[in-house]
Parts: sequence; structure tokens; C-alpha cells
Amino acid sequence: MTATQIHNVKVFGNGQQPMLFAHGYGCDQKMWRFITPAFENEYKIVLFDHIGFGASDTSSYTIAKYSSLNSYADDILAICEELDLKDIIYVGHSVSAMIGVLASNKQPERFSKLVLIGPSPCYINDGDYTGGFTEESILGLIKSLESDYLTWAKTMAPVIMGNPDRPELGEELSNSFCSSDIEVAKDFARVTFLSDNRSDLANVTTDTLILQCSEDVIAPEVVGNYVHQHIAGSKFEQMQAIGHCPNLSAPDETIAKIKNFIKN
Repeated sequence: MTATQIHNVKVFGNGQQPMLFAHGYGCDQKMWRFITPAFENEYKIVLFDHIGFGASDTSSYTIAKYSSLNSYADDILAICEELDLKDIIYVGHSVSAMIGVLASNKQPERFSKLVLIGPSPCYINDGDYTGGFTEESILGLIKSLESDYLTWAKTMAPVIMGNPDRPELGEELSNSFCSSDIEVAKDFARVTFLSDNRSDLANVTTDTLILQCSEDVIAPEVVGNYVHQHIAGSKFEQMQAIGHCPNLSAPDETIAKIKNFIKN
């Protein structure tokens, strides 16, 4: 199978310059449905599903192959090569922010801009570095997830989403988590939450925007600032949006921030 078939790639829009949107953990390309209409008249929109999520094909999946985020970056580059994408505006949410960093470091000539929404290069506190979680809490999270994924998903999704006054948002994220391939989701959680990509930030040469949500339990402000300080020339935007998924909870603000960045 081709990369576009494996990852359920969809291409649409009236423009020539590609905007490649990469979804976060437990999600799929539908999470961009409130964002892409604002860009499809001027750009070529490219959507896909990470392996194990959405309508992707998992037949080629092995934990040995997908033991680090580099493999997910390679998937993105395979899609880019197959579609001959260049001058890409990459928009990555959550773990896909770091996947985009890795992809752009491998082939910087393909990318013109990176938009990193809620990025975290390392979730675990380490010396002077604050990732937001102790090692014990991350290992506990992974253990809970592996022992009863569906209960974990229904419990954690509303916490990750934030916006308790809008419970339908947490419910959508929970449903997305629960519709994933459970074994892949367990593996991807381990790879995601134990990853450490701090050293990769200094190698970024692509023009980068960091979008930092308020009250984000997954990627707190101190983490967003760390990413900003370690990617030379990057721009940092503090959002009014609350929680970890502004593509769902605050699409208008997200669109405005992205447009302001890519137009300047």
C-alpha cells in the first residue's frame, strides 16, 4: 500500500502551497474540520490519520517499527514525497508538534513554516526542566491506560480538553480516544509520554510559531516557553483558549493566530 492509502490522506483546496495538518494523540483528521475551511480557498489542504487512528490501515504496524516519534515523522515525509509536497506550512497539534519538528529537521527544504499547537518536547520533570509531570505520575498514567484503556479515555479526555462548561467537547475527545486501535493507542501513549526531544529543538531552522493555550494540563505555559526559547527565532503566542485542544474549543482564535503568522 502507498503512504496515502495507509494514512487515509485527503487533499483538497484551491491553492498551490500545501498546508499539512497533523492531529494529536487519540485523534484523527476530523479534529481539523473547524479549521480547514478558513484556508482551503488559498491553500492546498492535506489531511491524514496517524497509523492506528481514524481510518488508517494498521496492517503494517509493529511496535518495533514505531518505537519512537521518528517513525511517525518518517510517515509524514513519505506522504510528502508521494504527493511531491514542497514549501509546506505544517500545523501539528500536541504530540504531532514534536513529530513535525523531527520531520522538518530531517528534510528542512520541504517546510516553509511550522505551527506547533500545545507542543511538549518532554513531559517529565528533569532537574531544572519542568515538563509538568513527575516520572512517577507519567508511569502511573501509562499503567492506568494499559490496564483499562476505555475507562482511562473516558476519565482523562474531559481533563485534557478542559472547558468543563462545554461537556460535549470532552465527550467528543473521549469518543475519539475510544474509537482508536486500542493496542496501537497503548503503544503510542508510551512512546509519546516517555519521549524526550529537547535536544532536537536547537536544530530547527524552519520559521516556527508556538501556540500556547491557557490552563493546559498536558503542555503548561512553562513548557511552551521552553520550546520558544530553544527554537531560534520562533514566535510565541499565548492564547485565551483553555485546555489542550483549541482546534475544537476555540477554532476562530486558532485560525486568526495561524493566519497572522503565515501572512507575515
